[in-house]
Amino acid sequence: MISFFASPRLPSELRQRLQAANSEKVRHRGASGRTRFEAELSYGRHWGPAPSSAYPAAVLMLLYPRDGRWHLPLTLRPQTMAAHAGQVSLPGGAIETGETSEQAALRELEEELGVASTEIQLLGSLSPFYVFVTNYLVTPWVGFLDHEPEWVPDQREVAEVIQLPLDRLQEPVAIERYLRRAGRIDFEVPFLRVGEHRVWGATSMMLGEFAAVLAECDIA
Repeated sequence: MISFFASPRLPSELRQRLQAANSEKVRHRGASGRTRFEAELSYGRHWGPAPSSAYPAAVLMLLYPRDGRWHLPLTLRPQTMAAHAGQVSLPGGAIETGETSEQAALRELEEELGVASTEIQLLGSLSPFYVFVTNYLVTPWVGFLDHEPEWVPDQREVAEVIQLPLDRLQEPVAIERYLRRAGRIDFEVPFLRVGEHRVWGATSMMLGEFAAVLAECDIA
C-alpha cells in the first residue's frame, strides 16, 4: 500500500475536499485543527469577524514531492526585518490593488521563493484567518507542483527555506509548548517543532486546519 503522504492521488483528493459542495463541513471540522495551536489569552479572536479596517492578505501552501513524500515550504524571516523577524511563516503577504487573493498568493510565492506562478495548480482555499495582532484577514490557498522546485529565495525576506514533510503534521509528539511574555503576562504557546525551528501563531494554526482537512482525505 502506498503511504498516504506519498500517494500521487493526494492533490486530486485535496481538490475535491476543498472545492466540493460539502467543503464548508470539511472546514468546520478543520477548525479543531486550529485550536490545537491556539495560544492562551487568544479567546478565539482569530475567528473574527474581522473589522472593516482589516487588511486583506493571502498565503500559499505549496505541495511538492521530495524523497518520496509530499512536502510544503516554510520561510524563516531574517532578523533584519521590521516585522516578524526570526519567525517561521508561510509564503504570502498583503493583497495589492486590483489583485484577487489567488493572484496575491501566487505572486508572493514567486517573489519570495522564485517559483514561477505559471507552474502551480491551485487546489482550493482554507478558512479565512483573522490575525488580530496585525489586523490582517488572511486567505490560505493550497496548490501543488508535480516536482520539487528550485528555490531562489529573496534574501531580503527569506533567511532559510524550511521543507516540511506533510506527515509531520500528523505526529502528536511534534506539538510542544513554551512560555511567552507579553508585557508582564506569561502565557503558553503551542508550536510545531520542525528541526530546530518553532512554528507557532497564525502559521501553525493554519497548518493545523490543513492537517485536519488532510485527515479527511480517503486514499487507499
